[in-house]
Amino acid sequence: MNTKLTAKLHKTVQQVSALCKPTINMDHEHTLHLSKDRKLKKLIEHNGVFTLTKRKNVCIYLCASIMSQQLSTKVADVIYQRFLNLYGTKEPTPEQILNTAPETLRAIGLSNAKVSYVHNVARFAIEQGMDHRKLNKMDDEEVIVYLSQIKGVGRWTVEMLLMFALARPNVFALDDLGIQNAMIALYKLDRTNKKQFREDMLRVAKKWDPYRSYACLYLWRYKDNPPPLKNK
Repeated sequence: MNTKLTAKLHKTVQQVSALCKPTINMDHEHTLHLSKDRKLKKLIEHNGVFTLTKRKNVCIYLCASIMSQQLSTKVADVIYQRFLNLYGTKEPTPEQILNTAPETLRAIGLSNAKVSYVHNVARFAIEQGMDHRKLNKMDDEEVIVYLSQIKGVGRWTVEMLLMFALARPNVFALDDLGIQNAMIALYKLDRTNKKQFREDMLRVAKKWDPYRSYACLYLWRYKDNPPPLKNK
């Protein structure tokens, strides 16, 4: 498995775990809708209800996401805490990040590429704007196109931001390896033909609309902690 994708998946699953409520309350609209899919219903019953939480500081979310790439969650957390310590443990402004010397950022454990990408995010926030209120006026695809202009920020990263920072309910991470593996296991899909595989994923996901983000949360949890789906 690709190291970068594995690290991303590991971090995302951890985020999902933090979002899970210790309940099997089926009164939430998204769980009622997704429970029409028998596979997802078993995952919902096994894991409880997930929620998405909005974050106001989009710039910091993107910076932290870049810092965590290709790292274990433990190491990423250490580096992020070192990053915050540079600013008195408080979340810095984009101006503060951009004014931080590259050698200072490298000293906390960031590679040259990541230092450049973090500065790119901060510069974009200053020059173009990345306020959550501005992004909330855009639809999902508009946000992806807008933020993907930043060198070092790709579609997958923005999709995660849409879910975990902007709490958008209907994002489907088509290219996420964890989502792909879970759908192969649950829905018996075949990835031999890449084009057909993507079409099959979209076909299955269509019935989850308008709550595909929540479906992704359960699919990630399946990979992390699969419920006893067989013989039931």
